[in-house]
Amino acid sequence: MITKQIIPTPAWVEDSLYPFDSRIIELEAGKMHYIDEGKGEVLLFVHGTPTWSFVYRKLIKELAADYRCIAIDHLGFGLSEKVEGFSGKPEDHAANLAEFIQKIDLRNITLVVHDFGGPIGLGAGIQLAGRIKQVVLMNSWLWATKEDPAAQKVDSMVNSWVGKFMYLNMNFSAKVLLKQAFSDKKLLSKEVHQHYLKPFPEKASRKPLLQLAQALVGSSYWYHAQWENLHKLADKEWLILWGMKDPFLGKSYLERWRNRLPFARVREVDSGHFVQEEKADEVISEISAFW
Repeated sequence: MITKQIIPTPAWVEDSLYPFDSRIIELEAGKMHYIDEGKGEVLLFVHGTPTWSFVYRKLIKELAADYRCIAIDHLGFGLSEKVEGFSGKPEDHAANLAEFIQKIDLRNITLVVHDFGGPIGLGAGIQLAGRIKQVVLMNSWLWATKEDPAAQKVDSMVNSWVGKFMYLNMNFSAKVLLKQAFSDKKLLSKEVHQHYLKPFPEKASRKPLLQLAQALVGSSYWYHAQWENLHKLADKEWLILWGMKDPFLGKSYLERWRNRLPFARVREVDSGHFVQEEKADEVISEISAFW
């Protein structure tokens, strides 16, 4: 039996920013929060770290007039349950997403993915390729990271005692890295930033952030397997929207996507890593034109 219900949204979530009904569905691994707005063909939004469905709020407010917009929070993120003992690896988040898609029976899906949401969303999409219609991809990757010097540097940091202390005790990912990822820091207001800090109020709640950071290289073998199976989505239409001022995933990442998907429609965007935050109007226009 499928359990899904509307629940109260926490008081710290500002209605004017995130005016959506909060829903919960029971998955095998835990309770997943999601929003389901509008009617029509499905746009399924998949976030990365340290974000949650909130990162897509501007897009959903506009696109829900014409499409059914669904955005999930991975377990441990946003308003989803923080499950003790859950691995927090992207491959397990992908399994959760695949279960979610099947439980509410989504079809003809346009996947909208970003950051770690790339491997997670595409990993689920590869499993359920017959349900995927199109893909919209923003600053992300899907290939082995083990030999990448930049990834190795991050891996050394997040597996050191200093890195663990910064992630768990200082909320480093949401407090510092998130801000660094913006090209125009003024676009991250204190009010908006609070919505990325509040889901991680204490040390234990920040473990999912550390787990994904450690999986940047730790799940390299799994990314490689998805990259090898990307042909299962090769017959779909692809739109790539790339923030060209991303300090973490630079132009070389985009070029790798271009080489693998030469048929994809590519738009270079004058923004940092969080394209949907800095250039929401442009993203909305491109997605609408893509349809």
